[in-house]
Formats: sequence, C-alpha cells, structure tokens
Amino acid sequence: MSKSYGFIEITGVVAAIDALDIMCKTADVELASWERKLGGRLVTIIVEGDVSAVTEAVNAAVAGAIKKPASYAVIARPHEETVRMVELSASRWKNKEKQGDE
Repeated sequence: MSKSYGFIEITGVVAAIDALDIMCKTADVELASWERKLGGRLVTIIVEGDVSAVTEAVNAAVAGAIKKPASYAVIARPHEETVRMVELSASRWKNKEKQGDE
C-alpha cells in the first residue's frame, strides 16, 4: 500500500486538536504536519497512512469534530512535489520543537 495524505482545515486550535484526536483514534494514521494561519484561527492538520485508513480518519473527523471543517481532502499516492511540500511543512514544525528544547 502506498502513502496517502488526509487534510482537515478547521477554525481554532482546540477544534484542530479534537479533529486530530478523532482521526488518530479512528484509523491507523499519524500526524505528518500541521500549519497555523491567521494567528491560529485557521489550522490545517495533515495525517498520513494508507488510503483506506486516511479516508476513514478524515470522514470521521468531518462527521464528529466540534466545528465544521472549512475544507478537507484525501490525496492517494501524492505526487513527489506534494510529498516535498508536506515534508517542508513538517521540517519547520520539527525545527521549532528542537529550538524549544534548547
């Protein structure tokens, strides 16, 4: 099975964490990255896993999150440029974590 990405864009950090919790509890997916825009008022959560797990996770979050997502998508077998973009996002997030540890 190949990697796929699931995206949920939702307003508010609390709602985003709730959506991520739903996704991770529903299916075998992992957090790939996340982005905050507009001071955290708009948050994008990106999970990865096999396509069936990601689809199940995204659908569960759309149905059960405390707020309605602004948008959502599943990308099966993402193009290498899409993978590179997600990895760039993840590297910025991980670099901020490392800086906080120092």
